[in-house]
Amino acid sequence: MIFKDKTAVISGATRGIGKAIALKLASEGANIVIAAKSVTENEKLGGTIYSAAEAVQAAGGRALPVACDVREETQVQHVMEAAVEAFGGIDILINNASAISLTDTASTPQKRYDLMQEINVRGSFLMVQAALPYLKKSANAHILTLSPPINLNPKWLGPHIAYTISKYNMSLLTLGWAAEFKNIPIAANALWPKTTIDTAAVRNLLGGQALANMSRTPQIVADAAFYILQKEAARCTGNCFLDEEVLKEAGITNLDAYAITPGGPLYTDLFLDS
Repeated sequence: MIFKDKTAVISGATRGIGKAIALKLASEGANIVIAAKSVTENEKLGGTIYSAAEAVQAAGGRALPVACDVREETQVQHVMEAAVEAFGGIDILINNASAISLTDTASTPQKRYDLMQEINVRGSFLMVQAALPYLKKSANAHILTLSPPINLNPKWLGPHIAYTISKYNMSLLTLGWAAEFKNIPIAANALWPKTTIDTAAVRNLLGGQALANMSRTPQIVADAAFYILQKEAARCTGNCFLDEEVLKEAGITNLDAYAITPGGPLYTDLFLDS
């Protein structure tokens, strides 16, 4: 198994894309540290760190659920210490936790603005900062952040600038880390889906079931992450990948199995012009 005895810390891994990545890596033998706030079930979102841990173990991996608000430095530090105590080190860090609000300037409460910047940007920075001493010791360390290519088309800046800059800043952090850590080496890459993904955020916040039906499953992003994370860190860094491109490079061109509605129309994700 490709990731046997490797340890991945994943923020927001209780559901959706984060959980799908956790299960994919677990099926290849990885130890999974589930770092998320959800310790009790939310009926609209589903999933807790404990239910995700059970699924990881069922998939073949070892799991460590750790309650964590990525905005809190002490909690983030505790996640890394707990990971090392349980599994001996950290090889992969996945910044998946994210907050969203597709609202314009007048319609974005300051509290929501702060939440997006603190979770998406500050939280990702804190996770990398805390994991860094341990990633440096890995034979093939990877940081993977779920954020898009930076697209300055006004279409993506005007309607929801607060959310847009939070996601673009995650990508800027990625490019900065790639440069900063290239001589260690620690790979730093971003990954974004070409189409919308059927997640709780899509169903509850973006377009309901209609948009979900025009989406793909989280498995496509998980499979793309799987291929990125097995690459040599020194040779694969500083990229803003799209899931389709990664799978195409891996020789996978028929993506019908990932569609919620096989053969139906697909909706291009945010920040992508086509």
